[in-house]
Amino acid sequence: MDRRVAELALLDVAGAVSLRAAVPTELASNYKEENRVFSHVMIGTNDIARSKAFYDALIGAIGGAPGVQDPKGRLIYAHRGGRLLITKPIDGKAATHANGGTIGFAVESSEEADAWHKAGVENGGTAIEDAPGVRQGSSGSLYIAYLRDPDGNKLCALHRMAD
Repeated sequence: MDRRVAELALLDVAGAVSLRAAVPTELASNYKEENRVFSHVMIGTNDIARSKAFYDALIGAIGGAPGVQDPKGRLIYAHRGGRLLITKPIDGKAATHANGGTIGFAVESSEEADAWHKAGVENGGTAIEDAPGVRQGSSGSLYIAYLRDPDGNKLCALHRMAD
């Protein structure tokens, strides 16, 4: 893996301070400003090393690079224009998952969704809901796979199928 470094501006957890974090160039090239609603998604964990093993496998299954740790100990993943950060809670309390919340990962095929799901289950995740497969949505056919990460966060891989 190319370890050249690029700098990305990241929003501090408190939202008040901007910091500069060194990340591998291959992660920086995946970050795009156009057509995005969110700057990032950040979730809490009670075990950074366990989360790194899980998300490295999960994101690697869809072609992403392993996460890098910033100076504050947060994991950073950048892939296909999105950014995921994983941190221990700044208030020192245990991380908990959102009741009713789901974090969706865009995948390019049903095969990629299946690989994502398999990698997650093999690395400490839990398969939930129906098995990966096609579901009808208001915008057409969707191929969806669901997991919970080791901290209980609900995750979804979604591929919009051609109708």
